[in-house]
Amino acid sequence: MAARFLLLAILALASSHALASDPSQLQDFCVADPGSNVFVNGFVCKDPKMAKAEDFFSSGLDKPGNTGNKLGSNVTLLDVTQIPGLNTLGISVARLDFAPYGFLPPHTHPRATELLTLLEGTLYVGFVASNNQLFTKVLNKGDVFVFPQGLIHFQFNKAKTNAVAISGLSSQDPGVILVPNAVFGANPPISDDLLAKAFQLDKKTVDWLQAQFSMGNSN
Repeated sequence: MAARFLLLAILALASSHALASDPSQLQDFCVADPGSNVFVNGFVCKDPKMAKAEDFFSSGLDKPGNTGNKLGSNVTLLDVTQIPGLNTLGISVARLDFAPYGFLPPHTHPRATELLTLLEGTLYVGFVASNNQLFTKVLNKGDVFVFPQGLIHFQFNKAKTNAVAISGLSSQDPGVILVPNAVFGANPPISDDLLAKAFQLDKKTVDWLQAQFSMGNSN
């Protein structure tokens, strides 16, 4: 009886672990069918017989992004919406362009770890762990840095020249949450009383910050 109970307990633990993990691929590929009306965790596969090379292809990542904005930075993301063949493969890629002193403010990728490779220029990068410890590094051409999944991180070009990086992300749809935009640009807005208390600011300052990050005014 004890042996049977132990076996059942092991099977229960194994089953719960399997249900809590992403499923493994069960086929060579699953090209996304964005036109489907069926809602699943990801995208429905189109008929494999209808797949073509273009489903696994994109071009233009060699072209600089437009950094003519307040932040002086640009992200060109190639995820499953641009390359349907990425569906179920758990990966995407992005090009990061920085003008001199360009900045990507604190943000997170809720579904992906990011592996950044600097191709050109210099970047000051860092992330904050769950215990509030800050990890930073100055990257030069050829350097690689990892931002663990879900942790707040940033990239800043400290130099007077442009910087370019390529990031690999461990999700077909990594998502991005810009912390300032999410906090002060939420729609509908978070109560200024709550934000004033959270950030130890007066309500007038909070109202001003919310106006800067309101819809259509945060670029």
